[in-house]
Amino acid sequence: MAIKPTSFKAALSFPNRTIAHLYSRIEQQKQVLQRIHEVLPVTIAKHALHCVINGKKLLVYTDTAAWASQLRFYNSAILAAIAPLTRESVSIMQIKVRLETSSTGRREGGLAGVEVFQSGRKPIIPSAEKIELIRQHSLSVSDQQLKLSLLRLSATLTKLSEGQAK
Repeated sequence: MAIKPTSFKAALSFPNRTIAHLYSRIEQQKQVLQRIHEVLPVTIAKHALHCVINGKKLLVYTDTAAWASQLRFYNSAILAAIAPLTRESVSIMQIKVRLETSSTGRREGGLAGVEVFQSGRKPIIPSAEKIELIRQHSLSVSDQQLKLSLLRLSATLTKLSEGQAK
């Protein structure tokens, strides 16, 4: 029995300049990230997770704020190293911290020039007995600054536990 040719073609089998352009941008970003890894010391390079070029800005993603601050010291070296690879002249490097791999996190401020993305997790509030224990202990502490700090902590935890109960 003869096989009947199908009239359906996959979408990617058609020539498409948009997809080709996106693939070229992805390839460029891979090359830029590889070049960044070559410039950085090995201990820091493994914490440079991703990079994106957006206009004249290079965005470098890392996993913690501590590594972000280390990456900032290599700003000029990174920009000089990637210059031959980019279509436009990149003059600004911005570092962002990715704390979670999901894209559902909310944005919060981090170090100066560094953006931190955190998940919407809720804090675990201690029980009322433990909050009262902190307050009672703060009354017996001789150091005035520590005493005030513990009293403020117990007051804040009390407010949070009341808000959580509602």
